[in-house]
Amino acid sequence: MTDAASTHHVAEAGLAFADHLPALQVLLPLLGAPLCFLLRKEAIASAFTVAISFACLAISMTLLGQTMDGQIIVYEFGGWPRPFGIEYRIDITNALVLVVVSLVAAVVFAAGTGQARRAIPVGREYLFYSAALLCLTGLLGVTITGDVFNVFVFLEISSLSSYILIALGRERRALMAAFTYLVMGTIGATFLLIGIGLMYQMTGTLNMVDMAERLEAVSDTRTILVAVSFVVVGISTKLAVFPLHQWLPNAYSEAPPIVSAFLAATATKVAYYLLIRFSLGLFGAALVFEKIGVDALLMPLSVLAMFVGSIAAIYQTDFKRLLAYSSIAQVGYMTLGLSLASEAGVAAGLIHLFNHALMKGALFLVAACVTWRMGATKIAMMRGLGQRMPLTMAALVAAGLALVGVPGTAGFVSKWALVSAALEQDQLFLAFLIMGSSILAVVYIWRLVEVVYFAEPDGEIEKKEAPLRLLIPTWILAGMTIWFGLFSGFSVEVAEAAAKQLFLGLAGGA
Repeated sequence: MTDAASTHHVAEAGLAFADHLPALQVLLPLLGAPLCFLLRKEAIASAFTVAISFACLAISMTLLGQTMDGQIIVYEFGGWPRPFGIEYRIDITNALVLVVVSLVAAVVFAAGTGQARRAIPVGREYLFYSAALLCLTGLLGVTITGDVFNVFVFLEISSLSSYILIALGRERRALMAAFTYLVMGTIGATFLLIGIGLMYQMTGTLNMVDMAERLEAVSDTRTILVAVSFVVVGISTKLAVFPLHQWLPNAYSEAPPIVSAFLAATATKVAYYLLIRFSLGLFGAALVFEKIGVDALLMPLSVLAMFVGSIAAIYQTDFKRLLAYSSIAQVGYMTLGLSLASEAGVAAGLIHLFNHALMKGALFLVAACVTWRMGATKIAMMRGLGQRMPLTMAALVAAGLALVGVPGTAGFVSKWALVSAALEQDQLFLAFLIMGSSILAVVYIWRLVEVVYFAEPDGEIEKKEAPLRLLIPTWILAGMTIWFGLFSGFSVEVAEAAAKQLFLGLAGGA
C-alpha cells in the first residue's frame, strides 16, 4: 500500500483496524463528547475523557512513527480519490502537532477532576468534559485534514467549544473574556473563509494537494494575492499575532486554570501549524515571501510581540495573567522563525512549538495547583509558597527556567535554534534582540521566584501540596521541559525533517 511517491493510501473497506487510525484520531473524541454530556456523572465523564485522550496520544505517536521516514499517509474516506472525496493527510509536520495536542490533552485532562470541582460551577462539570472533547476534536481535525473547507469547519468546532470552556469560569469576567474571544475569533474565521472562497473560485477544488497544484497557474492573479492576505490575517487572529492578540490575555487569565493549561498549550500551536501549512505547503514560499513579502511585515511584528508581551508580563499582579502575556511573546518567537523564510527558521519555530507547549502547559498547571491551595492566583497571595508547596513551586522553577531559556532546558534548545537561524542569514542584530527579550523573561520569572521563596509568608507555614492527581501531571510536563533540554535529538530531528518537507510544498511532496 505504499507507492513510489512514498504515499500511503488507505481506503475504508476491507482493511485492518490499524489502517483506520487517521479516522479514529478524530472520531473517538467526537463520539465521546455527546456521551459525556448524556452520562452527566462527573467520575464517569472524567475517566472516559482521560481514556479517549490517551487513545488519541497512542494513535498520534503511531502516525508520527510511520511518517518519520518521509512517508505521507493519505486516508481516503469512502475510497474516493482526490479531488472528489475528503481525505486526511499526515506528514511529519502535522504528525508532530498531533502528538503535541494529544499529549497535552492526556496530561491536562488527567489532572481535571479535582480541579474542575473547584474551578467550575457545581453541576456543570460534565459540560467541561463534553466541551473539552469537542475542542480536542476540532484541534486534531484541523491538524489532520487535507481539505481546506474542513480546516474551517474543524477550526470553528474548536473555537466554539473554547468559548464554552472559558465561560465556565466562576467569575462573571469569564463571560466577558469568552465574548471578546468570540468576537475576535469570528472576525478571524470570516477572513479565513473569504480567503478559502477566493481560492476555490480560482481553482475549483478544496483538496489541499489539488489546490496547490492548480494555484501555480493563477498565482499572479489579484484574486489569489487578496486570498493570501485574507488567509494570513484570519489565521493570525486565531494565533494571537501582535497586534491581533487582544483576546488572549483575558481568555487565558479568566478561564478555569485547567482550561487555560489546555488552550495555552494547544490552540495557538495548531494555529501556527495552519499558518506554515498555508504559507509553505499551499501557497508556496515563492509567492508568500518573494512576491508578496509577508516576511517583511511578520518579522517586525514578531519582534514587537517578543518585547511588548514580555514587558506587559513584568507588570502583572496575577500569575495567570502574567503567563498569558508571556504567551504573546512566545508566539512572537514562533512567527519570527517563519519570517526568516528558511528551513532553519521554520525548524526553529517548530521546535519552539513543541517546547513551549510543554513549558506553558506546566506553568498553567502550577497555576491550577495554586488555585486549589489558595483559591486564587494573585501574585501577592503566593508569598512563601516555596515553603508551603515545595514540590509545586519546584515545578514552577523548572518550567520558568525553560521559559527563560536556561541551558539544559527545552527553552534553550528553541532559542539556540532561533539564534542560529538568524545568524545563518547574517541577522546579527536580530540574534541580539532574541537574547534581549530573553532577559525580560528573566525579570518576570524572577518576580515569581522572589515572592515564592524570599517573601515572608502571611500567617503560619503549613505544608500542604495539591493532590497527586494534579501534582503528577504538573511534574510530567515540567520534567519534560528538562528532559527535552538535555536530550533534544527527538524534537530537533523531527522539526528539521518537517521543515525540509514543508519547503517541498504539498504539490512537490505528494
